[in-house]
Amino acid sequence: MTRETENTATMDETDLDALREEIQEIDQDIVELIARRTYVADTIAQVKEEENLPTTDEQQEARVMERAGENADRFDVDANLVKAIFRLLIELNKVEQRESR
Repeated sequence: MTRETENTATMDETDLDALREEIQEIDQDIVELIARRTYVADTIAQVKEEENLPTTDEQQEARVMERAGENADRFDVDANLVKAIFRLLIELNKVEQRESR
């Protein structure tokens, strides 16, 4: 291995490590945002229960999905993937709401 190849390999590993660290930070941010979203959804569930409203609000779910698609387009991310993630988040919140009633 020449000195130049050795330097390139070290630089590539450093770049890769930095990128992996950035991914790790982003993953932590995603989990924190999911926790925030879940907390707010739980609060909504309490309000729904107090006001004797149904757990499911299909119009609101449609608005959430529409916003998810718009945000995906805005950030040039696959809209189907983003919508699938949001469907999962909505379903998890609905399950929690039903269990808490």
